Amino acid sequence: MNKVILMGRLTRDPETRYGGPTNTAIARFSLAVDRRFKREGQPTADFFNCTAFGRTGEFVEKYLRKGTKVLVEGEIQNDNYTNKDGNMVYSVRVIANNIEFAESKNASGGGGGFTPAEPGSAPMPSADIGDGFMDIGDGVDDEDIPFA
Repeated sequence: MNKVILMGRLTRDPETRYGGPTNTAIARFSLAVDRRFKREGQPTADFFNCTAFGRTGEFVEKYLRKGTKVLVEGEIQNDNYTNKDGNMVYSVRVIANNIEFAESKNASGGGGGFTPAEPGSAPMPSADIGDGFMDIGDGVDDEDIPFA
């Protein structure tokens, strides 16, 4: 099984191009992931090169920018090559199969909320009622709400 889950921030704006017979989106980005244990003199983060294809690549192009905190689920692939001196260079790339935001736009300083790419594709929260909570609407009993 080859599965990786990473949470971190984009180190730069993603680069997207379209190619192949179906003009598929190919988005490349770099993710900085904080290390769990930090030792003096050692790096505090690791940097992973990621690639997203198709609809995931289109999502990256449309919504992600430098500094965006995301959760990436995917797989690791070898990205080895021989350089111009004839030496083998070993590296890995994360192929992102699923990407989710790891913080709200408000937390990242962007303001506002997330709007899905296609209207009606996901339920939208009700309006903020002013005290930091969302209005869940009428007709919901307190017994239906956990931890009420």
